Amino acid sequence: MAIIITDECINCGACEPECPNTAIYEGADDWKYSDGTSLKGNVVLPNGKSANADNDQEPVSDEIYFIVADKCTECKGFHDEPQCAAVCPVDCCVPDDNVVETEEELLAKQRFMHGE
Repeated sequence: MAIIITDECINCGACEPECPNTAIYEGADDWKYSDGTSLKGNVVLPNGKSANADNDQEPVSDEIYFIVADKCTECKGFHDEPQCAAVCPVDCCVPDDNVVETEEELLAKQRFMHGE
């Protein structure tokens, strides 16, 4: 499953540079599927959603750092554990019960985003 940042977030920013998928953004920031990935132009995501990877997307949160679930792989394919959770000083990076994915699905998402 993807990781979510809870409202206990203190906006310290420690998590953002640790994400190998560029799935973490500061509150109120627009984001793109192409940020930190090899995705370009019109794509169909592994979950079936269609999007233009180069278009700005609406922020998930206006208040705190947020994780884009469609880009989060729990660091599978890169690290043994989610790096955001490892560095978070207030333990607010937790599994998102609303986005449940198998390890195989997470690895497939990682390969899709990074062209491997």
